[in-house]
Amino acid sequence: MGLVTGACFADSGNTVSCADIDTAKIEALRGGRVPFHEPNLEEFVKKNAADGRLVFSDNAESTVTESDIVFIAVGTPQSPAGAPDLRFVFDVAGEIGDLCRGDYKLIVTKSTVPPGTTERVREIMLERGATNFDVASNPEFLKEGSAVKDFLSPDRVVIGTDSPRAEKMLRSLYSPYMRRGERFISISIRSSEVAKYASNAMLATRISFMNEMAGFCEKMGASISEVRSVMAADDRIGDKFLYPGVGYGGSCLPKDVKAVIETASALGLDMKVCSAVDEVNIRQRDIFLSRMRDVFPQGFSGANIAFWGVSFKPNTDDIREAPGIHIMKTVMDEGASVRAHDPVAFDGAAADSIDSRIVRAHTPYEACKGADALFISTEWSQYRQPDFQKILSAMRSPVVFDGRNIYSPAEMEGMGFRYFCAGEPSRGD
Repeated sequence: MGLVTGACFADSGNTVSCADIDTAKIEALRGGRVPFHEPNLEEFVKKNAADGRLVFSDNAESTVTESDIVFIAVGTPQSPAGAPDLRFVFDVAGEIGDLCRGDYKLIVTKSTVPPGTTERVREIMLERGATNFDVASNPEFLKEGSAVKDFLSPDRVVIGTDSPRAEKMLRSLYSPYMRRGERFISISIRSSEVAKYASNAMLATRISFMNEMAGFCEKMGASISEVRSVMAADDRIGDKFLYPGVGYGGSCLPKDVKAVIETASALGLDMKVCSAVDEVNIRQRDIFLSRMRDVFPQGFSGANIAFWGVSFKPNTDDIREAPGIHIMKTVMDEGASVRAHDPVAFDGAAADSIDSRIVRAHTPYEACKGADALFISTEWSQYRQPDFQKILSAMRSPVVFDGRNIYSPAEMEGMGFRYFCAGEPSRGD
């Protein structure tokens, strides 16, 4: 998120310095190498670095002292209890506080943080002797896989601040992205922090609702795809995030839903809807595993299972909380051999953390060779219209578990597959 923000601001003519304590990462970026997969980002980094507008540094002092606006864009990983770990945010706030002397600075929290964090950043900076500064919150709403596009054409830019000067500076900074209409929303600091969590919790809620409704459709002999078409036609509902499947993953939705639950719990609030959303999402993986066990009644020992997709969604190499990873680990723990294909995950930033038991396939069809079942865990575009006859010829047993509902059950079964997905009347038995 920090790199996308920096590269895009540089592309609109600003001079941007991106600082990090990871010197290996800084050296890679200086060489034009982006350490993760995000469409169009490497092009932006190389172009703006070559033009001198984007520099990378491991020196926090020069980065802060030479800047008018400083964005805090460090990680807020989930603690064991589920609440966000804010140590990195507060450590950076202390560092900045040590350096804020003289010229006015605007300090902006870009990281996803619970309400009250930006105010605590201000307190820490004051405790460290900082003078002549304001703070603001600027939560990001970028989607992995389309982050550059989202930044350049945002549906909204949210600013939380109590300073007219800070609001004016941020309005000016974001003005190049408002030419197609004003989408700048200025609200209180705490409301802006809550808005990020509320937005992600709502998206997660829609996914879990559709997954729960998919189970209802199966029991009723109805089709979730037909039900979805009726729901999506209602302007009050719309068609976004209404696709059932194996559940959501990634670095945002799982972490942010849990953060809402745990932050509220610390205040004595029981977030029943968010708790149910999280529970349904986890249960959805087990539902698919249960279907797989029905097909392998003797257990997974000795079974060869192919997986298409390792990342949690298309167009990213991010494998954090990927449902497919969970299912792979489970079947391998129970004796299965797994061969998986993914266009970018095996060469991505988290490649070293992929379970070494997973055998990499260099093509989707290679993954299917001798397989007793195929599991679709990520809806990469190249999986949407494959050569089904080639798959049939490669597999030992033509069984497909579609965790993303990308194929027609009738067409799959007509070609000779036993096909299982979410929310459709099963004819696979």
